[in-house]
Amino acid sequence: MGEVIRFSISSEQRLLERFDDLIARKGYVNRSEAVRDLVRSALVEDALTDPEVEAVGTVTLVYDHHFSELSDRLTEHQHSHHESIISTLHIHLDHHMCLEVVVLRGPYGVIKALGESLIGTKGVKHGRFVATTATHDIP
Repeated sequence: MGEVIRFSISSEQRLLERFDDLIARKGYVNRSEAVRDLVRSALVEDALTDPEVEAVGTVTLVYDHHFSELSDRLTEHQHSHHESIISTLHIHLDHHMCLEVVVLRGPYGVIKALGESLIGTKGVKHGRFVATTATHDIP
């Protein structure tokens, strides 16, 4: 960690009270760490506006593996993009439903498009793509 610099923030009392409630629920030790996380999140969000920035992400899929050849289509889609896929985790939730997590790495625009295409595969019941930067640019 680099040099720590103090700065102050002015806020309406009600906003600060709600922020204090939020950080307590999330388990932050103090406001400073919560504000640092908010700043980092904003910097990551800004970095991800560049489709070429190096990123890592996860795609979470929930689907019925009995749906007509869906498992095969998802596997084939992943094989076609093996250069962007670091790992997959497949969990059987019950006799029909599966949870699959696909870990991606590459240019943000590429992995976002891949994640969205996996989620959009016919038969996927629910999916979510989450990404962050893969660089050391965020302190």
